[in-house]
Amino acid sequence: MRTLLVTGGAGFIGGNYVLRCLSQDEDLRIVNLDLLTYAGNLDTLQPLRGDSRHLFVHGDIGDAGLVSDLFDRYQPDAVVNFAAESHVDRSIDGPGAFVETNIVGTLNLLQCALDHWKQLPASAREGFRFLHVSTDEVYGSLGATGAFHETTAYAPNSPYAASKAGSDHLVRAFRHTYGLPTLTTNCSNNYGPYQFPEKLIPLMILNALGLKSLPVYGDGLQVRDWLFVNDHVDAINTVLGKGQPGEVYNVGGLSERTNMQVVEAICDAVDQLRPDPGFGSRRQLIEHVTDRPGHDRRYAIDCNKLMDETGWAPSVDFETGLQHTVDWYVQNNTWVERVLDGSYQGERLGLGDND
Repeated sequence: MRTLLVTGGAGFIGGNYVLRCLSQDEDLRIVNLDLLTYAGNLDTLQPLRGDSRHLFVHGDIGDAGLVSDLFDRYQPDAVVNFAAESHVDRSIDGPGAFVETNIVGTLNLLQCALDHWKQLPASAREGFRFLHVSTDEVYGSLGATGAFHETTAYAPNSPYAASKAGSDHLVRAFRHTYGLPTLTTNCSNNYGPYQFPEKLIPLMILNALGLKSLPVYGDGLQVRDWLFVNDHVDAINTVLGKGQPGEVYNVGGLSERTNMQVVEAICDAVDQLRPDPGFGSRRQLIEHVTDRPGHDRRYAIDCNKLMDETGWAPSVDFETGLQHTVDWYVQNNTWVERVLDGSYQGERLGLGDND
């Protein structure tokens, strides 16, 4: 049985990864290490309760003793690192946690993986992989045209992006300095089920359902490339199986939309599923608010390298993926309520005034 050590596997992308992988491969075991910070949620992993192929471990990737013990005990064939503080607004209010997890934590994970890899027999060393999941935000901001390539110079503009850039550089350094067989993926904006509702799409869905204000930063014309989470999961597994060690692969959804287009599409989808004749269109809930400090104007991913070298391509168009996502949030109110019973209640973050 093949074993993966997955970090951050109770979060949004990591949780979807664990669920999808174990549903597709009966001969796979996943050791799932997650600290269960505010965005980690064991309810996401409820379908795996009682499944002996899923071993959940509550802990920190920065805990050297714990991580080393997991390598020794389970002898994973690969590491897939999702563990990260990931919300730009939170990084504006408190950058220290992002440096601690995304840089220091990743460094510890790399050091433990290297120690494990060095003691493997030659055949196992050849097959071992360390896949680091990163973001297109490390590249900075684009103008009206062009796209990020794997060779685009890093120019992070938020504390979050800077911390992910630092972790990417560490992964690269461990490949070139020590020979550790690493892979890095830089993805565009993900959306889909189980996403914590501080992010644009789930926040707007839930606010629209509750007839609450839909705050759009600035003019709402910021452009993002949207990637359905299961397409991202499939891309990660494709890179894990076919990617060349030391390489970077950009993962995009080929679905550029302005924030206003996304919010309006959500309004229309919610109106269709939960019409309120007495209220009318949810579009009237849209409210333009002061823009995020240092808000990047446009991201776009060129993922031709991944498609040409591996045969992967996104399979879910934005309209289909968004409809599926809206349906999921409408049908999973218990999950939503349990997520929101903590400190986050949909308020604005990232104003930069939390000294």
